[in-house]
Amino acid sequence: MSIVIIGGHDRMVCQYKKICKSYNCKAKVFTQMTSNLREQIGKPDLIVLFTNTVSHKMVKCAVAEAERNHADVIRCHTSSSNALGEILESHISFT
Repeated sequence: MSIVIIGGHDRMVCQYKKICKSYNCKAKVFTQMTSNLREQIGKPDLIVLFTNTVSHKMVKCAVAEAERNHADVIRCHTSSSNALGEILESHISFT
């Protein structure tokens, strides 16, 4: 399963990837807006939006790509490692 994480803290990128790896998922993490974010997102199975630490422009871009690629979008206000673990636990158990 491939996951794209939009938002979060720069210092947490390695932890986000480590958590995803423990659930046998490949992860891309974007904490800052890049000029070609749309192309970099790719075709993930799941997009996680940490809404507290992300710009509206990044959210709009991510949601548009999710709709185009039929990916699930989960929005979470907090960007903690526990929140990501809970999201993966609930989403992977349903798929």
